[in-house]
Amino acid sequence: MTALAGLRPDHFLWHVDNRIATIRLNRPERKNPLTFDSYAELRDTFRKLPQARDVDVVVFASNGGNFCSGGDVHEIIGPLIGLPMTDLLAFTRMTGDLVRAMITCGKPVIAAVEGICAGAGAILAMAADLRLATPQARCAFLFTRVGLAGCDMGACAMLPRLIGQGRAAELLYTGRFMTAAEGAAWGFWNALHPADALEAEAQALAARLAAGPTFAHGITKTQLAQEWDMSLDQAIEAEAQAQAICMQTKDFERAYRAFVAKQTPVFEGN
Repeated sequence: MTALAGLRPDHFLWHVDNRIATIRLNRPERKNPLTFDSYAELRDTFRKLPQARDVDVVVFASNGGNFCSGGDVHEIIGPLIGLPMTDLLAFTRMTGDLVRAMITCGKPVIAAVEGICAGAGAILAMAADLRLATPQARCAFLFTRVGLAGCDMGACAMLPRLIGQGRAAELLYTGRFMTAAEGAAWGFWNALHPADALEAEAQALAARLAAGPTFAHGITKTQLAQEWDMSLDQAIEAEAQAQAICMQTKDFERAYRAFVAKQTPVFEGN
């Protein structure tokens, strides 16, 4: 196990408080675009999280009124023009590895989205477990608008599962912005909050999860990802095994003893 509270990333902001890690992209003057370096450093950070002993929940927050405008036009899109296929594939695999790292990090990830959430920024929100936004948030999977396919970083697999095949197809073909109201009605956003309350709501939700049975939360996250590829019969068996593992934890016993004593359980994540 390792401690990540002291992490000092070069390409985004990172803060850990009460076992909640908060990430913010740190280019607010450009609406927080991603670069080659920030992609890689985010991927590497999420890869470290399964072994983090001091982080139970991650909040991927906005900065300066915006979440993320996608890949930087001048620092990513421009340099990609003219690269050989092997280099292009290395880049697209690296961006997909960030999504994999978020899904397999073992911790609930909450996206708190304000303002622009576009391109790869929309993918980051999609890859989170829970998504909060402001009523003014604008989200677009705009890959076709730069001459690319809508199938980027797992979008064609994940987005239909969140909002339905037809709605996902429309957004991925047209690249148009989904309004916050549409996103909430379709189930993309878990809740909408005013801009001045968004951060507090995200942190409150994170605190609630951090106070819960965090080992069991990790199991839930694993099953949510793995059961995509299972039959119902396989999923039922996998969940039987997962719950049997959780029943061996002290948190399961703590919950029982608290119930008997008519008290609120205090979970410790083991």
